[in-house]
Amino acid sequence: MSSNLYLARRAFVRTAVGALALWPVAARAFAQDTVRLTDRIEFRRLIAANRILAREEVVDAFGHVSIRDPENARRYVMARSRSPELVEYADLIKFEQDGRSLDPDNRTPYGERMIHGAIYETRSDVHAVVHNHAYSVLPFGITGRTLEPVVHVASVIGSDIPIWDIATRFNETDMLVRTMEQGRDLAATLGRNVCALMRGHGAVIAAASLKEAVITAIYLKVNAEVQLQAMAIGTPRGLSDGEVERSRATQLSPLALDRAWEYFCARAGVEPI
Repeated sequence: MSSNLYLARRAFVRTAVGALALWPVAARAFAQDTVRLTDRIEFRRLIAANRILAREEVVDAFGHVSIRDPENARRYVMARSRSPELVEYADLIKFEQDGRSLDPDNRTPYGERMIHGAIYETRSDVHAVVHNHAYSVLPFGITGRTLEPVVHVASVIGSDIPIWDIATRFNETDMLVRTMEQGRDLAATLGRNVCALMRGHGAVIAAASLKEAVITAIYLKVNAEVQLQAMAIGTPRGLSDGEVERSRATQLSPLALDRAWEYFCARAGVEPI
């Protein structure tokens, strides 16, 4: 073998070995860039949302809230599988819309994250989703009695609240939304509405912002409580479509929304960010 060919092969081998040695570093750097959770006010506000929903008894040991990733609209951010009252910043994980976790620590995610991914996939106008099992809401998903806005602060729930029954397409299940197919079917029932009930399960709320989603989830519960009380006395009179439209615009105005957010943050003992 000529000396020039020998030196060329030796140089090639050294280069290849060096590249292989650097590959794990490069791979780790790429992975970290993919899943890195930067310090953003939106993510800190998501922690506040978890605490508020727990304080207002919209969620208990179960239930979850997410936001569309402000850094990538095809992803969303929510906590690992943990009771909302206990969620901390370090618990937050990014997800692809199909539910694939981007968590470098491979922690257990919520099993029903497909609810969130399917709604974000279907509704470009939605930037926050809440799923809960508020007890006062449950009767309206199993009795045929329509849940409707009856008080002005609850106008945020919208005029129409459809009911989704997982058994219609998926027969007998454990009632949990575990697949994107199930999530998309739920999203189709939700349509362009703000809220939907889930037969024998709970509710889902989809909103343009996290503040709106949290306030709507709270007043969905309040409205259900008031309507149940009113039904025990007589026949409640709901708000008209025009009243809902006008009152909802007022309740979601910056003045009212920020005032309510500050109040619920104070009750939950979190900073009103």
